[in-house]
Amino acid sequence: MRQTFVSKLLDFAVRYPELMVVSGDLGYSVFEPFMAQRAGQFLNVGIAEQDMIGISAGLALSGKKVFAYSITPFSTVRPLEQIRMDVCYHNLPVRIIGTGAGLSYGTLGPSHHGTEDLALMRAMPNMVVCAPADKHELAALMDFSMRHAGPLYMRIGRASEPDVHKAAPTLKFGEGLCVLNEGNDFAILACGNMVFNSMEAARLLTAKGKRGQVYSMPFVKPLDSALVLKLGARLPLFTVEEHSIMGGLGSAVAEALADGGVKPPAFQRFALPDAFQKKVGKHDYLRQLNGLTAPQIAASIAKKLE
Repeated sequence: MRQTFVSKLLDFAVRYPELMVVSGDLGYSVFEPFMAQRAGQFLNVGIAEQDMIGISAGLALSGKKVFAYSITPFSTVRPLEQIRMDVCYHNLPVRIIGTGAGLSYGTLGPSHHGTEDLALMRAMPNMVVCAPADKHELAALMDFSMRHAGPLYMRIGRASEPDVHKAAPTLKFGEGLCVLNEGNDFAILACGNMVFNSMEAARLLTAKGKRGQVYSMPFVKPLDSALVLKLGARLPLFTVEEHSIMGGLGSAVAEALADGGVKPPAFQRFALPDAFQKKVGKHDYLRQLNGLTAPQIAASIAKKLE
């Protein structure tokens, strides 16, 4: 995803001379092409993420189109006050990017795990919250972000995420995308780097005679509540995310169901527990520990459907 991100930024920088990219002391290997070609539109503020957001807000107030980029906890948790008061209070078009979503930086431990960002950003007034499933959704969301007139947060992967789409999909603000439709036994709503795993889980279930649907939810806020209620009224419903079970996609879906008075035939959230990840290791290892591999998801859904 990161290479697509920088490629789109280069395109934007040529089209929009007012574009500015503000980084919190990272991205050298990723941003080298951008810095080489558009040095005047790149600012590295160092290990000072609160300043990164404050400066981004000031640039936006002066008419700049701003992207603020850092590792997920450093672009959300550390500068939360500045996001709340400098960006959201003034409803400024600052695009905050959190890279390494979820457990992507697994070996670096809890300081680098991005597992609370969706909850924090959902709680910010005026904030749109996005989680692209692959590089194609990322490209479409970046195009949308340039048209959006307020704050936007986007969590992206670290590298080498599998493709869900063959090309950039047509996005409608606040709507989900059907990425797999094999039947009406169940529906999975997933976001970000768990969409591909959810599709794999659905295919495993198809092989066992349970055919369902998978939806990517690129907009976690505003949520596609109409889709949630439509599916929940007739199908067992499951949510999948690499985020704390507190406050993320699953919580948003549960809130929509409760507010809409809809009780699905079955409902289950697949997410990370409300706890720090005390064990460290590679990404796939941590997913296995937390029940987020495709076979684990498929087995749990199959049991729920019995």
